[in-house]
Amino acid sequence: MELHFYKYQGTGNDFVLIDNRNSSFKNDTKFIKEVCDRRFGVGADGFILLENSSMDLCDFKMVYFNADGNESTMCGNGGRCIVAFAKHLGVITSETTFEAVDGLHSAIIKEDSVNLKMVDVPMVNLSKDASFLDTGSPHHVAFVDDVYDFDVFTQGRRIRNLPNYKAIKGTNVNFIQVIDEALHVRTYERGVEDETFSCGTGVTAAAITAKMSSKLDKLPIKVVTKGGSLEVDFEVEGPNAVKNIWLKGPAKLVFEGDYHG
Repeated sequence: MELHFYKYQGTGNDFVLIDNRNSSFKNDTKFIKEVCDRRFGVGADGFILLENSSMDLCDFKMVYFNADGNESTMCGNGGRCIVAFAKHLGVITSETTFEAVDGLHSAIIKEDSVNLKMVDVPMVNLSKDASFLDTGSPHHVAFVDDVYDFDVFTQGRRIRNLPNYKAIKGTNVNFIQVIDEALHVRTYERGVEDETFSCGTGVTAAAITAKMSSKLDKLPIKVVTKGGSLEVDFEVEGPNAVKNIWLKGPAKLVFEGDYHG
């Protein structure tokens, strides 16, 4: 298969994006996995289709696949990248509403930042050791003493496959620490099955956890990942709910090309 693609990254979280408004690309798990392979393909954390939406309110539809080739839940950085991609294609200018697997998302492009409105979180499950919440994708969030000297791969894989997460096919796992009034986050992503440089829904879950756990108070929350910095802003609604959530940060075109699979 020959495929014209675009490579984007948002704080090091990278994606292969396809303009599929003509529906020429048909979902192919094996092919998507091959394209995302970092040694034998283009290399990416995920694969995203920009398609026409059947909804009058929406400029386009986002269809997201993990690097393992399987269609997945929402990806925050991928959502910001597809907004930048839509502008590049001339589908939008500086504001948009688009359709994704978890519902409708609004976004605004301001200079070098793509600001994405995330879905509301009706329940934040806090415990002494960790939290669990769904920010478009499921996330386990745990505070650690030294986030930069922590075995994210081993512990992330262990938690990702815990029996209590079997019903949702495993969870994403975030390890976090507050340093100098910023939240530092490292994430193990299911579907990638490794640590990524950044995870938008994970950063969002981490920021909400830090606020609800009274570790950080001032909003917006600055979040530092291996791939760069993001901001998360939101409103707390009651003891366990959050609304009006915005994920803000850069999303950049790396290159475009033709893949011959």
